[in-house]
Amino acid sequence: MEHTNEMKLIFDSRSSNEAFARVTVAAFMTSLNPTVEEVSDVKTAVSEAVTNAIIHGYEGEVKDICIRCRTEEKTLYLEIEDQGRGIADVEAAMEPLFTTKPELERSGMGFSFMEAFMDELEVVSEFGKGTTVKMKKIIGKGRKLWTTQSL
Repeated sequence: MEHTNEMKLIFDSRSSNEAFARVTVAAFMTSLNPTVEEVSDVKTAVSEAVTNAIIHGYEGEVKDICIRCRTEEKTLYLEIEDQGRGIADVEAAMEPLFTTKPELERSGMGFSFMEAFMDELEVVSEFGKGTTVKMKKIIGKGRKLWTTQSL
């Protein structure tokens, strides 16, 4: 399809790579002509998903995190995947303030932020095998198109 584009990024699960992931996805989505706010929303959601993979999925071990991005028309599709420990109860994990690492002062708001900043969020996880966070953001959804008649 003419109006699609895809990219795949695999990087080490080091906290220093969280900013790299954010900026890479932000750069990839520029073809959709997003607003600064839309870019900020996506960067926040990417940060939360990558941080979850590093802290909860791999528990500090350095392994691969994979980000797949696709643009189709005015929509950005994101998948952030780890092969870590997985989530035993996805529904509970998605509840605001739920955390398995209170000793690390985790707020338990990661999935809530992803849900708030993206148009769709789906978490697919198999305990002991890993987690894939799937997100979708429609770009320009809230934007008014100005015409000479609007002035």
